Amino acid sequence: MGEKHYLLPPLSFYTMITAEEVQNQSQRKEFLEFPARLYQKDKNYIRPRNIDIEDIFNPQKNRFFKNGECARFLFKNKENKTVGKVAVFINETYQQKQPTGGIGFFDCINDQETADFIFDHCKNWLQQRGMEAMDGPINFGERDKFWGLVIDGFIEPLFGMNYNFPYYKDLFENYGFKIYFEQLCFSRPIFAEVSRLFTVMHAKHSKNPDLSAKPMTKNNLEKFARDFTEIYNKAWAAHGEGKCMQESKVLKMFKTMKPIINEHISWFVYENEKPIAMWMNLPDTNQWFKYLNGKFGIWEKLKFLWIKQFKKNEKMVGLVFGVVPEWQRKGVEGYMIWEGTQHLRKHTDFKITEMQWIGDFNPKMIKIAENLDTTVTRKLATYRYLFDRNKEFERHPVL
Repeated sequence: MGEKHYLLPPLSFYTMITAEEVQNQSQRKEFLEFPARLYQKDKNYIRPRNIDIEDIFNPQKNRFFKNGECARFLFKNKENKTVGKVAVFINETYQQKQPTGGIGFFDCINDQETADFIFDHCKNWLQQRGMEAMDGPINFGERDKFWGLVIDGFIEPLFGMNYNFPYYKDLFENYGFKIYFEQLCFSRPIFAEVSRLFTVMHAKHSKNPDLSAKPMTKNNLEKFARDFTEIYNKAWAAHGEGKCMQESKVLKMFKTMKPIINEHISWFVYENEKPIAMWMNLPDTNQWFKYLNGKFGIWEKLKFLWIKQFKKNEKMVGLVFGVVPEWQRKGVEGYMIWEGTQHLRKHTDFKITEMQWIGDFNPKMIKIAENLDTTVTRKLATYRYLFDRNKEFERHPVL
């Protein structure tokens, strides 16, 4: 397939930008290398693994191609130097009030005209396919990775989390994007004082012989996958935008995670061996991947194993927290968290626990996070741009 070039009218007498669709190996490499050059002096930037980016744009790896379309573009100045990049896509499963496409993996020099050119290009691409709005920066996939623009808390990103310069906020908002919803990320020090409520509930439930707390172990993933599925579907399937999970898919996920599972930091609570609560955590793999410069070949895998063995990882990430309905508001979460915290303080090097983002449209989940004695340490934003500039803008509805 031949290389495609797209040319829009110059933005000014001095500006000439061309858009190239990413199609060949050289362009795919540049799509990965441009942000590495852009952020080379930013100490907080952690380069994502190339494989995690490329798999998103591989129709054999990304199921969203079955009901969608995606293209990537590089933007060059008149000296043929890359000044920006973006992915633009439509996804039929992304149901919104009006037909809405997405843009993601946006990177740009600090120049509003260049950013406007990129946004105009995406707008035109989406309008040609019947879209009436665009959200970004989002992922051509699930919300658990590469979703949102950092607007506060420019610290090292967690694995799968976007990172950007502070000026990106101005590039989006000056063009006309508005915040559709904010994404709040919570954190707490492992050795910070634990809420007295947690210790009181722990003391209370510790006296109940029917209750027990157990850490997740690698040699019994089938059992924990079954228990996870039962708790998750009872606690979250009917909550907000939750979806039922299948035990087979959970087990597959657990087996994929097996090399990085820490057997001291994920906990389950049982009533007479029946699963009633869980607190799932993983090490933040970005604390290891940041030494690999985006690569993960044979040499990097060996280096990863060495780093994982000898380099302390002091940051863990909360994946899922859940209590079955009949045990909610009874303090069993306090029992579980204090039981797990006492254990991991003794047996791990972790000093910080972080939670992936929670949308500001989900006050119930935010309340749960706040009750875990956490504080907001960073904010991301999902922006929306309506093509009809006279149409009233609406934020994400509250759940």
